[in-house]
Amino acid sequence: MVAKPLVVTFPVSERTRAMIADALGGVAPLVYLADVPAEGREAALRAAGAVLANDTSTELSAAERQMIGKARLLQFTAAGIDWVPLLDLPPQLPVAGNGGASAEPMAEHIVAVAFAAAKRLFAEHDNLKRGEFNQRGPNKMLRGGVCGILGLGGVGVATARLMRCIGMKIHAINRSGKTDEKIDWIGTPDKLDEMLGAADVFVVCLALTRHTEGMIGARELELMKEDAILINVARGEIIDEAALYAHLAAHPRFTAGIDAWWIEPVRHQRFAMSFPFLDLPNVVGSPHNSAGGGVWRDTSLRRAVENCRRALLGETPLHLARDEERMR
Repeated sequence: MVAKPLVVTFPVSERTRAMIADALGGVAPLVYLADVPAEGREAALRAAGAVLANDTSTELSAAERQMIGKARLLQFTAAGIDWVPLLDLPPQLPVAGNGGASAEPMAEHIVAVAFAAAKRLFAEHDNLKRGEFNQRGPNKMLRGGVCGILGLGGVGVATARLMRCIGMKIHAINRSGKTDEKIDWIGTPDKLDEMLGAADVFVVCLALTRHTEGMIGARELELMKEDAILINVARGEIIDEAALYAHLAAHPRFTAGIDAWWIEPVRHQRFAMSFPFLDLPNVVGSPHNSAGGGVWRDTSLRRAVENCRRALLGETPLHLARDEERMR
């Protein structure tokens, strides 16, 4: 019996097609919608064994999204899929984000932000421009401190491994409270207060769901150390924006590394802040680029294709969206 194809809904270069074919390993035919004439799209979508998409809301019409209901998997190239209208998809369709696909560059970004904050690199750079030479100003040591990781998925694990290399103790929270990783403490979400109080560096790298939206508010921030470093590479909405700004303004020794913002171009078609975070000296900002780019895009896409391969072979795919992640 001929295997059902992997249907790719977005245009890719010839080089990328070769990479996708290599990752798929010949387990199924490949169909690119860009090559399919308008009159053949319905047949191609209904025949799909798996579908690889960037954004089904723009790549497929409302009617076409219902045609892929019998596929074994709809695989997105992005790790976080809270911005995709999943509720518009057939309810029985298994959907997966590309979780952990960019774990390694994101972990490097997290460590870079932690060092920049601990060593006050940007703040002292600005002071030097004003003629202030604060050679005796205190810096924060990361070695010997605690790195708290909220969300021990691919990014959390990669971060834990790097932070452990620089001598930090690793505390983590995941849903099960269990892990095979070498860490010093692990708990379930009900232990969040305990981890917040212990963390010198607190990393937010879990999915945005109905349960995690607004998870870090004014009460949680007050539990943290005066000189703690909070780094968010997940979604802005996990942290209360107004509460974080107020806390940063009131606690100048506290630092936030903000890579994930509340209104961003990919999800909202624009970038906006409700508060002037970048005017604060204790903020290190980046344009949600922690996942890297360049050659790493190939690695990320390859991992998405490999998950499609699992589904096409009848294996259970990784990173399947849970009900609470279907927010829109």
